[in-house]
Amino acid sequence: MSRVTTIALGVVGLVAAMALGLAIGSGHASLWIALSDASSSDRDVVFTMRLPRVVLGAIAGGGLAAVGVAFQAVLRNPLAEPYVLGVSGGAALGATIAILLGLAGTTFWGASCVPLVALVSGFGATMLVYGLARRSDRPGSESMLLAGVVVNAIAAAAITFMKTLVSANKAQELLFWLMGFLDAQSPTVIAFVGLYVAIGLGLLFADAARLNVLALGDDAATHLGIDVRRLELRVFIACSLVTGAIVSATGLIGFVGLIVPHALRRVVGPDARRLLPASVLGGASMLVVCDTASRGLYHWLDTAPPVGAITALVGGPLFVALMRPSPRRA
Repeated sequence: MSRVTTIALGVVGLVAAMALGLAIGSGHASLWIALSDASSSDRDVVFTMRLPRVVLGAIAGGGLAAVGVAFQAVLRNPLAEPYVLGVSGGAALGATIAILLGLAGTTFWGASCVPLVALVSGFGATMLVYGLARRSDRPGSESMLLAGVVVNAIAAAAITFMKTLVSANKAQELLFWLMGFLDAQSPTVIAFVGLYVAIGLGLLFADAARLNVLALGDDAATHLGIDVRRLELRVFIACSLVTGAIVSATGLIGFVGLIVPHALRRVVGPDARRLLPASVLGGASMLVVCDTASRGLYHWLDTAPPVGAITALVGGPLFVALMRPSPRRA
């Protein structure tokens, strides 16, 4: 499958997912009426309530999937993703502090500040994980994954401790946010999240060819003229920027950065120049569909479960299925 065909199919899938997200929701509103009648209440529901969630879901899903591709390439480990490596936990800790300090909001300052705080916190967690892995007796991707689990646990404990220091209403607000929801965000918040994610993705796409060279190993990459440490630093900064911006708006959403690259690698191959755009489109489609399913379940459950729970329920069994070895042909 060529790169153009891969991207074209991905775009078609994303458009279909977004159309589905606009057509289905917790309330009864017709997409057709919304498009044909500018004065209808359906138009307000579709374009005021559903569209922001769909756009945020596409941005978040695409960004998380791209970060998964980058981490898996740098660490040469298919289990690497922002949630496992502690980046999401660190970003969530920073965003939690910013929210408790009253920095969040729909104003220009709040919309731009919280993602930056999450970026700094996520990058700090990444550097801590990187440093712990390098200092271990057996440095490598396994040590970094273990360090990520430890840093995630510390961040989760710190967030839990802070929730005990605030009012019950504020603690409930934080719990609701941390479970992973695509709430209807203001255009300012979505714009800043999209800007930060776009900058991070631009950095990753610029290094896509160099990420392929890392598959040969650090020594081989160095002999081919790649400054491995500088490349790793650029990737970590870009991934922290993307993850921090997303977590600041959606909370913690796992499995997207793990499942999407792992599945698409079987279809388009390991070449990051093809896998990155395919994963961005695939991750965007996956999260939009999962959020649509969450809102659709409202009719049966009288509540919309967090999209983070939907991605975990879908991603867990799917990852187990993908881990099964392919049947050998005689």
